[in-house]
Amino acid sequence: MNTARGTSTAPRAGAHTTTATVHIPAPDGTPLATDLCLPDTPGPHPAVVIRTPYGRTAHHAELRGWAAHGFAALAQDVRGRYGSPGPWHPYRDHEGSDGAATVAWVREQGWSGGGPVVAVGSSYAAHCALVTALGAPGDGRPDAVIAAVPALGLVETAREPAGPERLGARAGWWAAHGDRPDSAPDALASALTDDPRLLEHLPLTRLPDRLGRPLPSWPGVWDDCVRGRIVARGSASRLPLLAVGGTRDPFAEDTVALWRGWGGPARLLLGPWGHRLTADRPETAADRINLGALYVRWARAALAGGLDPERHGVISLGGSGRWHRIREDGPRPPEGASTRTASWPFDAPTGLRPLHGTEFTADPARPVRSDDLTVPAPADGTPADRCLLLSPPLPRPLDLAGPATARFHATADTPAADWAVRLTALDPAGRADPLAFGIVRRTDQPGRRVEITVPLGTLGRRLPAGTRLRAEIAGHHFPAHARNPHTGENPVTATRLAPSRRAVTARGSALHLTVVARRHYVEPVPEICR
Repeated sequence: MNTARGTSTAPRAGAHTTTATVHIPAPDGTPLATDLCLPDTPGPHPAVVIRTPYGRTAHHAELRGWAAHGFAALAQDVRGRYGSPGPWHPYRDHEGSDGAATVAWVREQGWSGGGPVVAVGSSYAAHCALVTALGAPGDGRPDAVIAAVPALGLVETAREPAGPERLGARAGWWAAHGDRPDSAPDALASALTDDPRLLEHLPLTRLPDRLGRPLPSWPGVWDDCVRGRIVARGSASRLPLLAVGGTRDPFAEDTVALWRGWGGPARLLLGPWGHRLTADRPETAADRINLGALYVRWARAALAGGLDPERHGVISLGGSGRWHRIREDGPRPPEGASTRTASWPFDAPTGLRPLHGTEFTADPARPVRSDDLTVPAPADGTPADRCLLLSPPLPRPLDLAGPATARFHATADTPAADWAVRLTALDPAGRADPLAFGIVRRTDQPGRRVEITVPLGTLGRRLPAGTRLRAEIAGHHFPAHARNPHTGENPVTATRLAPSRRAVTARGSALHLTVVARRHYVEPVPEICR
């Protein structure tokens, strides 16, 4: 490994907390542009390393915040992005080796004194932090890792666990960041303004032609189908982990899986947030958490060896101002558990009763759209495009804190079929609020009734009395997910589409939710830092 100190205009320890740029050599000598902010107190200092493809300068306020609390803080452009030269290959192995070289360089500096390092990151930067933390033992491995809304790997970001392609998110990300040294965040939105049917054109591999710029890496996004590499490697780690996610983040289940599988002291914080760790609707004062202050407090506890070795996690009951402990999965809740599984049968008055569409047609030429919560009533002579179910109003408030699943019996007349389930909360005025979603891909004998299980993620919500639950079972969820062509062809390369006739059997089908049985609320920050 090249351990040269690199070129530097870094301030000396004891100077004012200003940010200066250094170029840290990667193992092959590539100079990685890095902004460094040192505390204005004498060292040595523990260090925080952030490696990002989104531009290191966006982290200057964050660096100053860490430095004000006594940490040397670094934000680095990954190779091929912004100030760092070289080819840009998302999720390749060099992220781990480049991160290790950066950590080793930090430990060589006088202001570090060979002291501890925390790898920190959000989204793709969380991937960088994790692969650095899970690298080969030695000076290149940090002492703790903070991973926020982690985008764990290429396959996790490109596909759902059961296979359906996350078309909208990947098309937007690759249009904005793929095969270029900088970003154009509005690239896909601009292209859709010019051609609203942009994502309908087939095959999907030809998307770059319609965007008007080269994207040579785009077809390869869909090639890898092996999930769980980082989660599997994390099971052998003994480093402290703080995993931060949002119940409205598309990668929430990956965040939970990372926490559940981690081998060292692990903490999970699931707030009422999306991928940007902001709420889609107004939060109560108790929902708000100063994540910067939490990170500092947790990092100090982790580096001091002060964390309980057991796994701890908390989840927000969105909008209620309450936080609840989240338990690990097991075959059944322990005696006296604070949560239980409640079922809403499809064939009971108190459950989810079918309104229409127990027989429907999933037509990829007219797919159920992910960006529209309205449910059109079937017109005379027009087949329904989904099965629609509705519950009676809740007689009392309901707290949800854990996994949700839909299990139902159904048939399809095509061997290839996707089954999408969207759960929506309707307030007494009928206003719709997204609650949960899941999609699975099945290959079954045409016409054979089978039981289908669709995981709907981890829910953290308080539903007021009078709320109705609306469930939709459909064959598509476009453009968030690629359309299954029902021909057996790969949806990414397919050029032909065919309708699929479906039937859902109410008897024996149900929605299963994890509800709070005993209200035992916690304060999130002390729970995470103990």
